[in-house]
Amino acid sequence: MPELHVGERHWSVAAGSNLLDALNQAGVAVPYSCRAGSCHACLVRCQGDLQDNQPDALSLAQRQDGWRLACQCQVMGDLQIEAFDPLRDGLPATVQSIDWLTPNVLRLRLQPERGLRYRAGQHLVLWAGSIARPYSLASLPQDDPFLEFHIDCRLPGEFSDAARQFKPGDSLRLGELRGGALQYDPDWQSRPLWLLASGTGLGPLWGVLREALRQDHQGAIRVIHLAHDADGHYLAEPLAQLAAAHPNVTVELWTAAGSTDALAQLRLVSRQTLALLCGHPASVEAFSKRLFLAGLPRNQLLADVFLPRG
Repeated sequence: MPELHVGERHWSVAAGSNLLDALNQAGVAVPYSCRAGSCHACLVRCQGDLQDNQPDALSLAQRQDGWRLACQCQVMGDLQIEAFDPLRDGLPATVQSIDWLTPNVLRLRLQPERGLRYRAGQHLVLWAGSIARPYSLASLPQDDPFLEFHIDCRLPGEFSDAARQFKPGDSLRLGELRGGALQYDPDWQSRPLWLLASGTGLGPLWGVLREALRQDHQGAIRVIHLAHDADGHYLAEPLAQLAAAHPNVTVELWTAAGSTDALAQLRLVSRQTLALLCGHPASVEAFSKRLFLAGLPRNQLLADVFLPRG
């Protein structure tokens, strides 16, 4: 049977075991969120015999340095493993401010120890002690002197529960910066752009929207935000301000109760429309299906989903 070695510990596991499960079952606390190779919270450095089921999830430089996503690896032989250490491998950051935008949505602004190059729509793994969770950036690098995240605290979760206790000056660590599917391409400038979000999926699209306007997007921009109820439209006021300042921007605020009827009324004005979707998997799927039925080509839809833990 293959042996896993972590520091001075070593133990045997069955060949073909999932590496993340083998580590956590033995008490090696490797965090995870999605188990789909998307969040990158379960980074570990490995030497030995394993099968990587998603080799393209990491950059060539990361792979050459031995990093793997534990959730995507099967143990095939002996392995030497080093877990990601946020104190050693993470970028220090300080809580600049923390505000409740609604009773369930927390806005977290961080000041990293050094500048971070990113684009609207990307996301980072945030570490609070040993708790890790990926969050999309809602800030815009050219305009905001901080990193902003919108945290959904409606349901309990290890990181969101910890975030409730954050105070300005507290220290966090930042893990890997991820690209994600959402972005703004300057070549889109004259095309209709639809931004459809559910819940805090609005966060990264808020950044994409401001990036489009910063680049003087000329086509119509339609923003749709789906929330559980009217109180869930946590950016209603700043969205209304942007719409008032930019005649090509329209904003629609949907609630769960009326979403079925609203979806049924979606019609494409142009086959050149581009759609960016973000939020809960069920909402993204519902948006996608309706857009495809309305005639949107599949290569004109970009989507990121906020996968529930586990």
